[in-house]
Amino acid sequence: MINTAIIGYGYWGINLVRNTVNHPAFNVKYVCDKRPERLALLSSAYPSIKTTTDVQTIFTDSDIDCVIIATNPSSHFELADFALMHGKHVLVEKPFTTNVENAIQLIEKAEKSDLILMVDHTFLYHGAVKKIKEIIDAGELGTIHYIDSTRINLGIFQNDINVLCDLATHDLSIINYITGELPISVAATGKCHIKTGIENIAYLTLLYNSNLIVHIHSSWSSPVKMRQMLIGGDKKMLVYNDIEPSEKIKVYDSQIMLSDEHKEKILVDYRVGDVFVPKHDTTEALTSMVADLADAILAKKQPLSDANKALQIMKILEAAQQSLRNNSSEITPSF
Repeated sequence: MINTAIIGYGYWGINLVRNTVNHPAFNVKYVCDKRPERLALLSSAYPSIKTTTDVQTIFTDSDIDCVIIATNPSSHFELADFALMHGKHVLVEKPFTTNVENAIQLIEKAEKSDLILMVDHTFLYHGAVKKIKEIIDAGELGTIHYIDSTRINLGIFQNDINVLCDLATHDLSIINYITGELPISVAATGKCHIKTGIENIAYLTLLYNSNLIVHIHSSWSSPVKMRQMLIGGDKKMLVYNDIEPSEKIKVYDSQIMLSDEHKEKILVDYRVGDVFVPKHDTTEALTSMVADLADAILAKKQPLSDANKALQIMKILEAAQQSLRNNSSEITPSF
């Protein structure tokens, strides 16, 4: 059994506790939260789990093997650092940290201590995302020319990170995973409309060596919730709609065909064929993520969502922050 403590019993902490309790390899010994009312809610659902408002109770307990952190992003580094210092494996909620320097420090400390350091980029475990990667890897879409991603809602305004760090983190994890590429250029535009200095709406553009262009729209200020990604290849096109209850993926047998046989103009033709809805695994992504954490700890192997993948995302987001502060200028990420 992996004796585990979970710090944070908020919106996402509830889901992490549920999935960890249900996995046979984990024994959830503690849940920690500063708010007594949240701990009372936990105790009503899981009376056998100990509760505490003091994180040091967790760090100094030698029986604890793993710490799961689901708190505000600004606290991720300090909590993960303490957990690693006390010899605990760590899973931390996204975003990994609030800056690249802290992320590198945690990775170095985990490697030095031979501990698992994992970041909860849940979409890497989503059945639909796995299926999209299979489709792309099989060459069904051909060469990918563009990806347009929209992740907007009338959302929870964060007080320590902007909308890109909150929402675009998901899109970046998916795009890095399904394309296997990293951008050579990052440009971001955003605005703050709530007098906090934290952007609540932003647009992120990424350019790649392969001629791929990616555009991400993130917003906490939309009257409707959208979670949609359009992927355009030179053979077929794909739409991924995460809000769709069953048919989340649709592959369009559509293609733009170009002919430059006449030098004075380029002739454009279009082919529109059938729409295919592939089946995908419907296991809850968080269930698969918790299983990967267990395998990583017990088999001493790197998880799919390891800290180095999270560091790549942090470097893209850091470049995006630089672009926002420099009139949307193009920034080269420091991979």
